[in-house]
Amino acid sequence: MSKQNIYDNETFFEGYKTLREKTDSANNLFEKPALFALLPDLHDKCVLDLGCGYGENCLKYAGMGARKVIGLDISEKMLEIAKTENSDPKIEYKNMPMEDISLEKLLPAGEKFDLVVSSLALHYVEDYAGLVKKIYGLLKDGGYFIFSQENPINTCFTTGSRWTMDENGNKLYANLSNYSVDGKRESKWFVEGIQKYHRTFSTVINTLIDNNFKLVKLVEPYPTDEMVKANPGKYDSHLDLRHKPDFLLVKAVV
Repeated sequence: MSKQNIYDNETFFEGYKTLREKTDSANNLFEKPALFALLPDLHDKCVLDLGCGYGENCLKYAGMGARKVIGLDISEKMLEIAKTENSDPKIEYKNMPMEDISLEKLLPAGEKFDLVVSSLALHYVEDYAGLVKKIYGLLKDGGYFIFSQENPINTCFTTGSRWTMDENGNKLYANLSNYSVDGKRESKWFVEGIQKYHRTFSTVINTLIDNNFKLVKLVEPYPTDEMVKANPGKYDSHLDLRHKPDFLLVKAVV
């Protein structure tokens, strides 16, 4: 089974790096705050970050009191930055596809993780059910699996225009395409041929349930009236998230 590593493509990597450095990106304004709001107390906990990228989150987990953090990513370019800019004695970075995880490859015999967390990486994984099964086996009783992914309303899109607009170019509502059909999607994002895997909400959630996870919370962050009022101008370029949330976040427990 092929495992995509688009982040080691130089053109994609530079475009992505520029995007993530924007302080007003949707990732920074919505995904990251929502993800961290779901985290349990990390004091003395063992954490696995799947698709850790630059390792910024790993460094924060260590700073929140985690005893050990393993950051895992398929991209050597990402991990080079992680080791240079976000290192800590508590953090170990591993160059490995998340589909290849096992306790034997990650922890000493007899140990398990308190938390497996993943930020915007699972929609690149073809065998989601297989990965969820492996993650369940990595966690202690009472351990958490917390992840964000592109919202299924986004990942479903295959053809046509994403938006219906008025005569002035204002977005009226988002268009859906082939939502009910799970499977691979290809799109252009900095480069052609980016592969993601669409799964309906029911597939995402029922796969967790079928693998004995208990659901704790789902989040689809967007700029609320309170947020907009309290921060004039900050969310103006993201008001379309009221039509179509970019992210889905899930908190589940063993």
